Amino acid sequence: MTRFDFPKSVRLLKSSDFDRVFGRKCSVSDGLVIAYFDRCEQARPRLGLVVSRKCGNAVTRNRWKRALREAFRRVQHDLPRGLDIVVLPRRGAQPNVSRLQESLRKLANRAASKLPN
Repeated sequence: MTRFDFPKSVRLLKSSDFDRVFGRKCSVSDGLVIAYFDRCEQARPRLGLVVSRKCGNAVTRNRWKRALREAFRRVQHDLPRGLDIVVLPRRGAQPNVSRLQESLRKLANRAASKLPN
């Protein structure tokens, strides 16, 4: 049975992990988000969020984080294996879980083809 949980093992929590992903400089974007990618040793993809104050007030930032987590939770099994993903929302975009799900799928597949094995 497929698990749609979101445990700590599928989150990027350490600043060294974020630095590694940003240092890889493999990014893809669309109208909603900018996503940075790197390979990892984990079997499942992992998600990191960077939602700055440029996105809006605390309510808006928290709404973005909830929507991104939920979108990732729903599509994590459709994403390529062994990817670390750091997502930044674009300024002016509005969080929508269904649009974010589609965006994560497309961006992850584009990034997986860009990254060497």
